[in-house]
Amino acid sequence: MRPPESTAWHPASWQAKPAQQQPRYDDPSALERVVAELSRLPPIVVSWEVEALRERLAAAQRGQAFLLQGGDCAETFADCESDSIAKKLKILLQMSLVLLHGLKKPIIRLGRMAGQYAKPRSADSETREGVTLPSFRGDLVNRPEFSAEARRADPQLLLRGYERAALTLNFVRALVDGGFADLHHPEYWDLGFVKHAPLKDAYQRIVQSIGDALDFFEGISRRPVHEATLVDFYASHEGLHLLYEQAQTRFIPRQNRWYNLSTHMPWIGMRTAKLDGAHVEFFRGISNPIGIKIGAAMDEAWLQGLIATLNPQNQPGRLTLIHRFGVKDIETALPRMIEAVRQSGQAVLWVCDPMHGNTETSTAGLKTRRFENILKEVDLSFRIHADLGSRLGGVHIELTGDDVTECTGGARGLTDADLQRAYRSTVDPRLNHEQALELAMLIAERSQSRRLLHL
Repeated sequence: MRPPESTAWHPASWQAKPAQQQPRYDDPSALERVVAELSRLPPIVVSWEVEALRERLAAAQRGQAFLLQGGDCAETFADCESDSIAKKLKILLQMSLVLLHGLKKPIIRLGRMAGQYAKPRSADSETREGVTLPSFRGDLVNRPEFSAEARRADPQLLLRGYERAALTLNFVRALVDGGFADLHHPEYWDLGFVKHAPLKDAYQRIVQSIGDALDFFEGISRRPVHEATLVDFYASHEGLHLLYEQAQTRFIPRQNRWYNLSTHMPWIGMRTAKLDGAHVEFFRGISNPIGIKIGAAMDEAWLQGLIATLNPQNQPGRLTLIHRFGVKDIETALPRMIEAVRQSGQAVLWVCDPMHGNTETSTAGLKTRRFENILKEVDLSFRIHADLGSRLGGVHIELTGDDVTECTGGARGLTDADLQRAYRSTVDPRLNHEQALELAMLIAERSQSRRLLHL
């Protein structure tokens, strides 16, 4: 597949291309008014934050940092409340602390939050008991209740999504700036489960070890270790709803570039990554670091075309390839993709998404994922990259800070029968707080073991 010819770009040039996964609105005039209003509102993030993230991702490409990207499959407006946001931030901070200890390198913290309100669907409609209605496409588009009014695409929800995203990121920034994320005080982040979870003792040893190290370095230098104690936090979401993304795209004169300021790092999903499609057209013109989800259905020529189109100047930190093959396909598919990128001569950041390729249906008909398959895909990713002279530079995890039961396995041995207890996801199953921390600890332990083997 050849990349499309380069043409003049502007934030609405995608509208001349075929657009996948876009909702249909029955009042175009109302939609136009909302998009115009969104275009006048202040941006959710700013360009220097975006550039700072790109520089950190470039460091991860060189093996000098590791990316932890995590959060809900799909955020809901109802979850925009302080306790839910704080729990999500806490589990990501806990995971990053464990990874920092095990990998011995800075951790880039990137939330799937403050904008993850739209979701692609496999079909435009669904039928229940003979009634067919539009599919639920996330809170940014319509409502989950199965009624004609709820499933109508409502342009006002774009404004509500913008407001919820801004409120979420504002609260996260306030927590981080206020010392909530200071590595001197990880006890601030403790979720209640740490007091009784099987991982409690191991986690507390890591907390104590990092605290002792900070005290030691500050003692001999007689000044704070600023780089180690301050935490930066960035936001990401799938750039799916193109009118929403377009409305927050601004030209920054001092940078002489266009930026999508709805988030720090948007990504393109597999369903919308066609070379001649609207999403690739939009993404090629923004200066943000961007992610591309790649799966078994993508061939080498397609991937090389995306790389050439989206990063023609081979800019460090620009492209993150998030592979999501599943344990059944990764050993055959990933080596082909690594070789395709090597042939392109491009520098990319490789990240493993072990969630999406391992989705299955439980005995009760619920979508679920097995913890052992998630862990196995991460392990295989590290091994395959190392064997081929490549480098895995991050993980992309769907998780929550709540005590849900959506994925089986883990230290508590959740089974299909446990899923009914607290299955809350409206789209895909997430790791709960214990499973997410356990995954981070196992990644860290295995990384330490690999490092010792090479000494």
